[in-house]
Parts: sequence; structure tokens; C-alpha cells
Amino acid sequence: MPIVFKKLFLFLLMALFAFPSAALTESSIEEGQHENEKFNAGKYIIEHVIDSYDWHIASFGGEHISVPLPVILYSKNPELHNGQKFHFFMSSKFNHGHDSYNGFKISHSKKHNGKIVELDQNGNEAGRPIDFSLTKTIAGAIVAAILLIVFLILAAKKARINAGKAPSGIQNLVEPVIIFVRDQIAIPSIGEDKYKKFMPPLLTLFFFILLNNLLGLIPVFPFGANVTGNIAVTMVFALFTFFVTNIRGNRHYWKEIVNPDVPILLKLPVPLMPFLEIIGMLTKPFVLMVRLFANMLAGHLIIAVFISLIFIFGSIMGPAAGFGVSPVAVAFSVFIMLLDVLVSFIQAYVFTLLSAIYFGMASAENH
Repeated sequence: MPIVFKKLFLFLLMALFAFPSAALTESSIEEGQHENEKFNAGKYIIEHVIDSYDWHIASFGGEHISVPLPVILYSKNPELHNGQKFHFFMSSKFNHGHDSYNGFKISHSKKHNGKIVELDQNGNEAGRPIDFSLTKTIAGAIVAAILLIVFLILAAKKARINAGKAPSGIQNLVEPVIIFVRDQIAIPSIGEDKYKKFMPPLLTLFFFILLNNLLGLIPVFPFGANVTGNIAVTMVFALFTFFVTNIRGNRHYWKEIVNPDVPILLKLPVPLMPFLEIIGMLTKPFVLMVRLFANMLAGHLIIAVFISLIFIFGSIMGPAAGFGVSPVAVAFSVFIMLLDVLVSFIQAYVFTLLSAIYFGMASAENH
């Protein structure tokens, strides 16, 4: 067991040194900085966690190693493109955001920073097209989905082979998790008579969130995309819970929202309680969205801050100061990354538990 922890520590140590230094090189080149200029910590930290149109792996000198991703755009101003509305090309055409291509460019303006914009005949920004591009976050989610599908299909096949026998192999890993979600989340929150129809959405949420949380901590392509640290992704998870809750909601659930059993003065002439119930119905998915997003983003930000301290001290006080502070910065970064592993499990559990509670409230009968 100590050997396993030692290998894990060395892996995290190498990863923490490799990726920040690669991102630092890219950040410096993109700003046109020289080696003797100060390190821009704010820019580095933000670029470390935001989405992008390519999957950057490393930088060596002036050469970037990245995986281009498909750009799919629908122009709102087809007259700027000879009447062509849809545009398909790879993100490598932008040359890391410096060049324009076919009348489009990755903006560096304050309003549309990091987003693709259309250019008019004079090369000025003419607004944003409708963007269907495959970004790093979407690609990371697709990788996680493929892995999860393959993983669960293999587990299901193993379960069929071992029918009536003790679980083994991959089944032995998946089955306890499914039983945990069923016995510790679904049944206590929804009830033994109704939990089965909610098991598919609950298991989908738990496995997909957990896998994306963990893959985001592995800084090796094709992993490392901070999928659950993107608020658009957590919004989709929250909307999934919202729609399942309200579509599966029974008559009593909707009665308590529209016409709750409270004194008439709280409903007429001003519908105070129905208004508060509707607000509560909307704030529940909002809380789910923000909680998961904030917790998973925070870990990446803190690690980036600790690594930035090395370069900040190095740029202000010289290379010796950077080397001097690096053991402390890396030690704290490794600690935060290991803590993030625990947070990944906790957040998957909390999101699934709260979703189950909402499902149970929507399907509860009148007492």
C-alpha cells in the first residue's frame, strides 16, 4: 500500500510541474512577453480553468502541442461570407487565437474575450455567430460518456455471466456503488414503492458526475478537462433534475405549488404562497448548479494559485526564490489535489442525494 501512495505522489508531482509550466509558456507567448517580464498570474489562472477551442497539451519554446477541435458556426451575417451560413473547419486555422480565418476570429476584446466573432470588411468585430463548436469541455464530456458506457456495458455483461454467483472483476466494482445509491439514497428519499422508476436518472447523475470529477484531476490527454467546473455543464445536470422532478410530479405535488393548504389570506388577493412555491421550485436546480460548479472549480483554482506562487516569487526575487518556494507550493498543491479526490466523491453523492429528495417530494402522496 505505501508503494501505491508513493507512485501516486510522484505522478501528481510530475503533473503539477508539467502542466503549469506548459500553460505558462503559452500564456507568455500569447501576450508577446519576454522571459524577463513579470509573470501574469491572473491570466494564467483564468486560462487554466476556462474553456477553449483546442485541447492544449504542452508548449516547448515557441512550439505548441495541441489537439485541434471542430469549429461549427452559423453566421448571422451571411452577406459577409458570400451568402454562406454554415461554416465548418478545425480550430487549428486560428493559429492559437492570433489569426483570423474565413471572416472569423477568436476575440480578445473585453466583451467577447475567448469567443469566436465575425469580422466585417474592415476587420472589425461584427458580433458573434451561433456557435455549435466542439470545445474542450464538450470533448471532455464526450470522452467521459464513452468511457462510462463501455465501463457499464462490460459490468452488465460480467453480471450476466456471473448470474447466481459472487460478483467478480469489474462487476465487483460497479455493483456495490449501485447498491449504495439504491439503499442509501433512493429508498430513504423516495420510498420502497416508488424508487425503481427513479433509479436510472439517479445512477446516471452519480456515475457521470463522479467520472467527470475524477477525470478532471488527471492532467494527461484525453483527460484533464474541467468539465464539472464549467457552469454550463452543471446547469445541464441541474435542468435534468428539474425536468425529471416536474415531469414525474404527481397531482399532490402540483397542488401544493399552485394551491397550497395555507390560510386564504396567503393566497388571495395576493398569491403570496404560490409565488414563493414557484420561486422555491426554480431555486432548487439553481442551488444544485452553483454548488457543484463552485466546489469543482475551487480545487483547480487553488492549485493554479499555489503553482503561480513559484513563478511570482521567481519573477520578483529571482530564480532562487522561485526554487525556494516551490517545495511548499507543490506540497500544498498535492494536498489540495488529493482533497479534490475526496470532494469529487462527496459532490457526486450530494448532487444525487438532493436530486433524490426532490424526486421524493414530487412523488409523495397527500397525508
